[in-house]
Amino acid sequence: MTNAGFKKNLKKMETISRKSISVSQDELIKTSYLQPENSLPLVIQPNIDALNLTVWTQHNRIWIENQLLKHGGILFRGFQVKNVTDFEEFMQALSENLLKYSYRSTPRSHVTGNIYTSTEYPATHFIPLHNEMSYSRTWPLKIAFFCIKKASQGGETPIADSRKVFARIDTKIKEKFMQKQVMYVRNYGVGLDLTWQNVFNTNNKSEVEKYCHQVGIELEWKDSNISGLSLKTRQICQAVAKHPQTSEFVWFNQAHLFHISNLEPTVRAQLLANLKEEDLPRNSYYGDGSSIESFILEEIRKVYQKETIIFSWQEGDILLLDNMLSAHGRMPFQGSRRVLVGMAEEYSLQ
Repeated sequence: MTNAGFKKNLKKMETISRKSISVSQDELIKTSYLQPENSLPLVIQPNIDALNLTVWTQHNRIWIENQLLKHGGILFRGFQVKNVTDFEEFMQALSENLLKYSYRSTPRSHVTGNIYTSTEYPATHFIPLHNEMSYSRTWPLKIAFFCIKKASQGGETPIADSRKVFARIDTKIKEKFMQKQVMYVRNYGVGLDLTWQNVFNTNNKSEVEKYCHQVGIELEWKDSNISGLSLKTRQICQAVAKHPQTSEFVWFNQAHLFHISNLEPTVRAQLLANLKEEDLPRNSYYGDGSSIESFILEEIRKVYQKETIIFSWQEGDILLLDNMLSAHGRMPFQGSRRVLVGMAEEYSLQ
């Protein structure tokens, strides 16, 4: 080719407009299920090693939201999520409204921003399935768990579809709870459970009173010399809730978890030997103050067991749950385990 011909072809090439390369969703990720018979959780894995979960999430929030509402939970697996910063950035890409852990029911440690450790109960302790803060009238719509270090044995985070739990519970039990609701009674004192300072994240009694007034919690300050108690609260909350986006009914309370029958028999006997029932660290009743029958709570626990899905953690996993559509718990474990938690999008019945 002559020099003149080469220049002519080069000029022609420069006039051709560049076409953008479109990479489809199927080429970037792949989806599957852990168990063929269960669509919870949906598993999302990268198809290319360089796929950044945070960047991908920023461009696919609506799609993720739709999948979360459909399945109730998503397990992000195989992405290069290595530390708390990566997890926090993912949560911020998912939602601008990350939440502080307020009105606490379990011990946790603050890590950074609005990221916390998972519940710091002893490794031998089984945490029953529940929806986060369903003992309140305000709760997060989303909750995510990030596995930095899996236990050498056990330590799974079992999950269950709250829609299926609701459907499986006996109709008469559902009707009674829906009519009466659930009352949670808590006594805060050193050596019994969390202190009121820890639960409300303040040392100021006026701030506690203001918060309780705003959310409909009845409170009573008590002489701290009486059984080490300093504050007693009562609150009547929902037993069943309707999802604000899907309009589906879900079983949404922690009556089975707060009730004295949830404790190990030896612990329960020891507490009742030293305290009156009204002074127990925590307990649950029907909303009218009457006792919840133990056999009914056992029936509810059996329903959770039947709907439980258990999978083993892989380090780097992120489990994202719609907190109303899916319940979660924790299996006992051996060895060191580190799972972090982030919550987002506050929702209130009030």
